[in-house]
Order: sequence, then C-alpha cells, then structure tokens
Amino acid sequence: MITQLFLALVGLSGGFIVGGGIVALITVLDLIPRFVQITKTDKYLLHYQWAVILGAFFSTVFDFFSPGLNLSPVLLGIPGAFMGIFVGFLAAALTEVLNVIPILAKRIQLYEYLQHFIMALAFGKIVGSLFHWLIFLK
Repeated sequence: MITQLFLALVGLSGGFIVGGGIVALITVLDLIPRFVQITKTDKYLLHYQWAVILGAFFSTVFDFFSPGLNLSPVLLGIPGAFMGIFVGFLAAALTEVLNVIPILAKRIQLYEYLQHFIMALAFGKIVGSLFHWLIFLK
C-alpha cells in the first residue's frame, strides 16, 4: 500500500512537471495569441484555448488507458492530421522565436522561397504524423 502511494505521488509529480513545462513553453512562445494574430481570428480565441485544454486532456486519457480504437485508416487519419498540424505549428513557433528559418534561408540564398520552405516543413510534419497513426500503430 505504501509502495503504491509512493508510485502515485511520483507519477503525479512527474505529470505536474511535464504539464508545467508544456504550459510554460506555450506561454513563453505566445503560441495561441500568435496564431490568433497571424490568422486574424480574434473572435475564436476561446476556441483555441479550449482546443489546447481538451487536446491535452484526451491525449492523457489515451496515454493512460490505451483504448483500442479499431477504426479504419481513413478515420485514424483525422487525429493523425491534427497531431501533425499541432507539431508542425509548435516546431514553426520554436523556429520563429529562434529565427532559425530566416537565417538559414539567407545563408543558403533561398530567401525568395521561404514560404515554400515553411510549407514543406509543415507538410512533412503532417505526413510524419499520418505515418505514425496509419502505419506504425496499425
């Protein structure tokens, strides 16, 4: 009984640390306000916030309970696409903060193709996520 309580305390502490780190990352990068600013969707700010909260909740539920979905690959592609979009936006936000992409584009003299380069990164993340959901988890 004491061992189980200790393990529960360690697991809860680890969850708070990881959750706090993710919240700090999203907050420091101003991820949600930046998306709202770029997309000019000020009226949907609350929807963005709830999407992040519900996404974290449901990913935790799926991680803990690992329910068998037994869905077709087409239906599994939907959460895979959303995961790819989220990871792509997060990677784009990180690179924007660090100015990695503009510096790289300037150094390799591809600055006029910067928009295509960013879209290729985003689509690559989506394809990787779809591969994970449709082929790797099958």
